[in-house]
Amino acid sequence: MHRRIAITVALVLATAAFLSVATIWHRYFDLRVYYGAINYWVHDGGQIYDWLKPDSKYGFTYPPFAALIMLPMAYVSWPVAIVISTAAAAVTSALVVWWLVDPVARREGWTRWFAFAVALCLAAAFEPMRETVTFGQVNTLLLFLVAADLLLLLSRGSRWAGVGVGLATAIKLTPGVFIVYLLVTRRWRAAVTASATALGATLFAAAVAPDASREFWTSALWNTNRVGSLSFVSNQSLQGVVARLDPTHPSRVLWLVLVVATLAVWVWRVRGADEKTGLALTGIVGCLVSPVTWVHHLVWLLPALILLFDRVVAARDRRLLGFAVFAYGLLISRFVWIWERGSSGITGFLGSNAYVWISIALLLVLPVQDRTPRLPDWSSDKVADRGIVRA
Repeated sequence: MHRRIAITVALVLATAAFLSVATIWHRYFDLRVYYGAINYWVHDGGQIYDWLKPDSKYGFTYPPFAALIMLPMAYVSWPVAIVISTAAAAVTSALVVWWLVDPVARREGWTRWFAFAVALCLAAAFEPMRETVTFGQVNTLLLFLVAADLLLLLSRGSRWAGVGVGLATAIKLTPGVFIVYLLVTRRWRAAVTASATALGATLFAAAVAPDASREFWTSALWNTNRVGSLSFVSNQSLQGVVARLDPTHPSRVLWLVLVVATLAVWVWRVRGADEKTGLALTGIVGCLVSPVTWVHHLVWLLPALILLFDRVVAARDRRLLGFAVFAYGLLISRFVWIWERGSSGITGFLGSNAYVWISIALLLVLPVQDRTPRLPDWSSDKVADRGIVRA
């Protein structure tokens, strides 16, 4: 016990030292956008999508339902908003890590609190997690909603399965890829529930804020200038790769070909996978096919990294361990930022897209755990109907 406590304390201190060196403090840039837009909407009587952060071109880009979720920010001070954002990111990410790591610890006979503490320190060092916190982003909330849905509801056959995916989709459209996942894996009821939840939340927002909804769906959604340059090195999606090949005229055809090929691989791998693998693979493909995947959006790779470690432990596969260590090491390193000011030449092209290559590799090599068929309900009535007599 004392040894594990000492190791935990040492790891916490090492993580804190690493974060003090590696973390770039973005001064809660995105949270400032949310906070400013919500206050402008509530207190100044303006339209939420008209507000821009001073001295920038950045404004509120999420659907109106997200604005309704964020309404409490209009009634708290800026320091309180920071505390709430940071605490929410910490709690939601901790829960996701617990759900994914605890089964491994129980299977291997490890001390559960110790395994969780180690995993949490490793997750804290993960660059997308650092960026999410310092930008004041909502990524971990969305991951939490989807993970809770797939790991706690869908895996248990709950009739509420799909609600988390639907809410996440209504808050930010990109988690809608998980509705496609439900369809691909023939979870028809969950897919209908997710779609109905997303639609219901969207219609609720339209009823409460009709002007904001009209503005978003007819104008703000299509204004790509509000999200930043597609060729910026932080955009670690397939679109970012194509845009960095030709920032002035990126090939839409090439991007679509890459997206279709990536989706085909994903469908092939995810069809028979269990819910954990489905969460991991779909999180990866969502990052790849989204037009914009900033580095902080790559928190969706966290389930894949944890699942990769799970498979390494279960199979005692050294080659897989080597890839896992390399992938994690790269994703805590800020490596792509070497090319922040330009990515010309073959070295620049390969290096500036490093997180994309890791995402593709994870999509291809992550071991797939097959979905266990549900056993029939052998209750006495149904057994009698089948003409089977129990001893």
